[in-house]
Amino acid sequence: MPLDLSQVAAQIESLAKKLKADEEERAERLERALRLLRGADIDSLKRKIVSSKTTWLVAGLTEGLEQHHKAPPCPSEFTVLATDGSHIDVDRHSSVRCYLINIGSALLHYGENPDALLSSEPALFFGDDLVIADPGGREELIEGVLLGVKRSVEECQALAKIAQDLPCERPTLALIDGSLILWGLAGREFEETKSYVREELLDRQYLGAFDIMKRRSENKILALASYISFPRSSDVVNALRVALCPHDPADCDRYCSGKCQRECDGVAGIQDRDLFQTLLGYGERSPIFISGSRFVQKHYGEHQIHFFYLKLDEEVARVETPCWVAEKEELVELVHALILDQCQRGHGYPVALTEAHEKAVVTTADREQFWQLVELYLVEDRLNIRSSGKSRSKRLRWV
Repeated sequence: MPLDLSQVAAQIESLAKKLKADEEERAERLERALRLLRGADIDSLKRKIVSSKTTWLVAGLTEGLEQHHKAPPCPSEFTVLATDGSHIDVDRHSSVRCYLINIGSALLHYGENPDALLSSEPALFFGDDLVIADPGGREELIEGVLLGVKRSVEECQALAKIAQDLPCERPTLALIDGSLILWGLAGREFEETKSYVREELLDRQYLGAFDIMKRRSENKILALASYISFPRSSDVVNALRVALCPHDPADCDRYCSGKCQRECDGVAGIQDRDLFQTLLGYGERSPIFISGSRFVQKHYGEHQIHFFYLKLDEEVARVETPCWVAEKEELVELVHALILDQCQRGHGYPVALTEAHEKAVVTTADREQFWQLVELYLVEDRLNIRSSGKSRSKRLRWV
């Protein structure tokens, strides 16, 4: 039976009224945040951020808060490459244990002789590839959230391989959709009981791909970046919350562990994109900030994550880079110019990422045909196939 929207209409009306009331309060907080940003003592705030202990993610400052940079011109010849991925998870209702990751890639050359190479590469994982094991005999199944992490790793490794094999010497942007931070591995269990999972996926595989691209950038102009559309982060706003805190250094657990009225709540609920929607002009980028993630600071080493915000027609996007890109003005300008150019060509979203996504996408029909193909081959080999009653009932509707 389809959803009865008539029963939900009144609730949606209540939602709209609540959002309107919240918008008025948000506007007041945004104005306060902007006043605080424009009057901040940057040197003092840098010191306070470093010494403070907060329960929220705070951006580290490299320049300031309100500087804005116009986009430099694009090179006459350049390349943009991108990867994206989709996957088919392990089916817990089937006795056949396997998963599939499909990586789409786009290699776009611009200039006097433009060219494009679009491709996809599916990979089936089974047997030993279903788990991550440590020498002590422990195993962790790759499924669910961890499979999403594995897909991100595969995307980055595919990007590194393309970048490494590129014969041309033109400036190149290697682009990934979403954050460069593998948040799925940031939990406490991957620091303690399951550290071997983090060591394999992050340290060896993911950052190993970063190493390849960093080495490649040493003898050609290559920049690695990720693009986050409609970001919900508030790292920069949280720096303003530190500035508002009457305690120096700020310490949330020590001073605000109970239900107290906190001065920093005066700008809470504002997102970074709200700030830079006001501060930046079209095509301009913000200052560069440093990720305050303890997970990144502890494990990313020479690939510490930096980021800036870029204003487009319809949104403010977040762009992340490793520090070896952020510390070179030539590479920062390349990232800025080429991402803006890609968004202009792609009606607000990078063309290369769109094309990579189109090659990677796995539809519902693809999933059904994949499992049918798996069963077909197993039947031909006279292997016994079992599935749950729930799975069979979905296939054999009888009402």
